[in-house]
Amino acid sequence: MTKDRSTDFGLSRRDLAGLLGGVAVAAAAGAPATAQDKPAIEPTRLKSAGETLRPEIVGDFGIVAAGRHYAVAAGTQMLAAGGNATDAGVAAVFAAAVTEISHFGFGGEAPSIIYDAKTQKVSVINGQGVAPGLATPAYFAKAGVIPGNGPNGGTIPAMVDAMASALALNGTRTLHEVMEYAIKLADGFVMYNFLAEVFASQKKATSKYKTAYDTYYPDGKVPVTGEIFRQPNLARTMRIIADASRATFAKTKNRKAAITAGRDAFYKGDIARRIGAAMEQDGGLMRYDDLARYQGKIEPPVSGDVFGYTICKGGFWSQGPTLIMALQIAEAAGIQTMEPGSADYLHTLTEAMKLAFDDRNAFFGDPDFATVPAKGLLSKAYAAERARQIGPRASLEHRYGDPWKYEGRARTTPAFTPHKIEKPVGPTADTTAIEVVDKDGNLFSCTPSSGWLLGGAYIAGDTGVPMSNRLTVFDLDPESPNVLVPYKRPRTTLSPSMVLKDGKPFLAIGTPGGDNQDQQIANVLVRLLAFGQPLQASIEAPRINSNHFHGSFGRKEDAPGELEIESRVPDAVRADLTARGHKLVVLGPFGVSTGIVAAGVAPGGNLRGGADVRRERYVFGW
Repeated sequence: MTKDRSTDFGLSRRDLAGLLGGVAVAAAAGAPATAQDKPAIEPTRLKSAGETLRPEIVGDFGIVAAGRHYAVAAGTQMLAAGGNATDAGVAAVFAAAVTEISHFGFGGEAPSIIYDAKTQKVSVINGQGVAPGLATPAYFAKAGVIPGNGPNGGTIPAMVDAMASALALNGTRTLHEVMEYAIKLADGFVMYNFLAEVFASQKKATSKYKTAYDTYYPDGKVPVTGEIFRQPNLARTMRIIADASRATFAKTKNRKAAITAGRDAFYKGDIARRIGAAMEQDGGLMRYDDLARYQGKIEPPVSGDVFGYTICKGGFWSQGPTLIMALQIAEAAGIQTMEPGSADYLHTLTEAMKLAFDDRNAFFGDPDFATVPAKGLLSKAYAAERARQIGPRASLEHRYGDPWKYEGRARTTPAFTPHKIEKPVGPTADTTAIEVVDKDGNLFSCTPSSGWLLGGAYIAGDTGVPMSNRLTVFDLDPESPNVLVPYKRPRTTLSPSMVLKDGKPFLAIGTPGGDNQDQQIANVLVRLLAFGQPLQASIEAPRINSNHFHGSFGRKEDAPGELEIESRVPDAVRADLTARGHKLVVLGPFGVSTGIVAAGVAPGGNLRGGADVRRERYVFGW
């Protein structure tokens, strides 16, 4: 069957060739072309197997890849001013929090991974807020589901803490310096078409929350493309943070002390008090004490070797390790010996992802609260066992493995079997991604999300801060390792990624897409790592996306055997996959719901970056 998607835009390579090649038009005379006319020589058009709709960006100074041009501009300006990859990445995240509010807002999350070129160390900035102290399964038992929006949709805002931690760990600037461009954007930026369309579609939903409606629809009017859009309350909140940073730095000349002062102005000062008071007034569970006690973590990455590279991800509080697991299963199944894009290749990749994501649902949860068989799940021996479960036909069953036997210890928790929630759930929205590389080889990867407009944004009082939407990812089933517990992290779908080659920086990569994120990164990395295809070509190549496993949001729905596939995949390949039992959902030529961005160091030592044609991603650098 065919499914229409708003992201179905772009031209196939055949379409592009038809537009750019063939018979030349005699422009000067305006004469019509004839079949006898010879093709014109077009020196600006490359004819090669690696031709892409967008060029791969190359350079030796720094590259920023992100969701919108405003975030890219913030990052590149910081690089030009002498900042490193982390300074640029943090500046871009703050800019995105102001201008990408269809996907990410100031009260959301920002899990990040940083590579420090001097120490050759990879660090994970947790960046995922925890549940409020009053949030329990019993509170939501009557409704049977956690809402995806509103005053009870969110975890504690984590973005400000995460960006402060990133700066203190690996940056060279203070909070007031990296926030400067974003504050100007909060004072007013030119509305772009994509966001304007989201505003138009969400007016009714947002009207449920007066503070959000007044913020995003001033005088009841829908913002339109080309006009200046202002967020004065948010700008005031951001200035309070920046001013605290600036004042402390002026007094102490201590960069880290200034960062802490700015961070604490958000979590421990008047901003937090106003957020807590607004939440309580509106029936929410979050309080001032939740913000005042919140402190994110800096952790070592979860890592695994595949195709001769090392993949670094967030811990089992996220879905991040599924990328390593899926790639290890695919490698054990021999995908590197198959023709990229062939039926065998796509079948193997699909089945590997299904196995990894089923294990995600059965075993992943915040390790501070759940016992996770991490060693077993990441074991190459376990990957080989799972690979042997890939048969000639598509599996239509959920197959949960037994990683405990690779732990060297007995199973300590009962197996959890996910299920769909039989309750109506409000809509959920999306995410963005920011990737940076600098001239020294520092890498920054961040996947910010929540505080979004879709489904009706909720803003806490007069702070201008749209609150998180991530609480809905928790389970209410007490047997789940991801069950809701006060001060616990939900098993977030946010999944920044970093790739090293022999301990050296290779790539920072990420994407929006919820449950799709690690699937889409896997699509790209197999081509890039196992076959050495160019970065931009790997990003633009036709994609697949499985809906087989239980999703993280809303009703936790599953669709056994369902496989989304872009129409550029040849008919013969699609017919073969159908014959193997895959239930194909054929999308447009670039229709998979994703938006990969990447930046890193090419094998020759120069820098490179790429951005998806899906969802209008942006990349720039030199």
